[in-house]
Amino acid sequence: MADNVAVVILNYNGRNYLEKFLPNVIQNSSPHEVIVADNASTDDSIQYLKTNFPKLKLIETPENLGYAGGYNFALKQIQSNYYILLNSDVETTPNWIDPVVSLMQQNDKIVACQPKIKSFYNKDFFEYAGAAGGFIDHLGYPFCRGRIFSHLEKDQGQYDTNIPIFWATGACLFVKSSAFHELGGLDERFFAHMEEIDFCWRAKNEGKEIYYCGESTVYHVGGGTLKAESPFKTYLNFRNNWLLLYKNLSNTEFELIRKRRKRLDILAAIQFTAKGKRANAKAILKAHRDFKEMKKQYTHLEKNGLEHAEVFNKSIVNHFFVKGQKIFTELQWK
Repeated sequence: MADNVAVVILNYNGRNYLEKFLPNVIQNSSPHEVIVADNASTDDSIQYLKTNFPKLKLIETPENLGYAGGYNFALKQIQSNYYILLNSDVETTPNWIDPVVSLMQQNDKIVACQPKIKSFYNKDFFEYAGAAGGFIDHLGYPFCRGRIFSHLEKDQGQYDTNIPIFWATGACLFVKSSAFHELGGLDERFFAHMEEIDFCWRAKNEGKEIYYCGESTVYHVGGGTLKAESPFKTYLNFRNNWLLLYKNLSNTEFELIRKRRKRLDILAAIQFTAKGKRANAKAILKAHRDFKEMKKQYTHLEKNGLEHAEVFNKSIVNHFFVKGQKIFTELQWK
């Protein structure tokens, strides 16, 4: 393959994952370069890398900059045609890179792409973070082919086709380097979570395309840095979802959904409280307070941001919880 590809793993206190998965990534990524960017880990990650992989390129951030800031810092120092932003808890497979890059080379409009993401612990099933490509509904709820909310589908070859999607997962994100920098990289104010959706949405608003490649597969552990039940993760997801909507929608679009989204968030907080997870409920309320301050840093999109074919024009919450439609192919888009 003529173009240069750099596999970049952002690590934060993931020494165990590096030991488990890094040899596999190096083996399956040859002849492409593998780079580790350490995000100011406080464990022995750096010493482990220097001792066991002395020839591996290592980039160290001055402090924990989060997913967005960490990658922005690292990628400014890497010269390559394509970046692969890869989580440290991912097991790759032979020839996982070339099919994706080949697909991107066939269409100049494609700036980001993801492979099939399956569960490391249950390899017949898709994994939460990305599955077979990301989509979003008109209220801003992300979901995937193969994963709607917490329901994971078994991979039976139903999503092997390469298709345009709305967002590609940050767990294994292939991105054209020129487009990454032209679009300003990842929004560091997000810190972590949904910054890849924001990047993809900004790209689509500029007429670019995001794709899923079913010819490549990786296996993801998931929750390597923040566990699903973490109140901080809840806070980031809710706060960043509001930021995502505010900056990528027109004022008219945002106002049409604002009250409805707020009611659904309040309902989510009530459900957390009923389950005894008061810290998560408080995290949602804090997310709303902080969003009100942070939105002053942003302006609405001047044009409409929902006019993309990959936006589900109905409520995925209603289809999942009320209609019981938990399979992607059950959704009626029109």
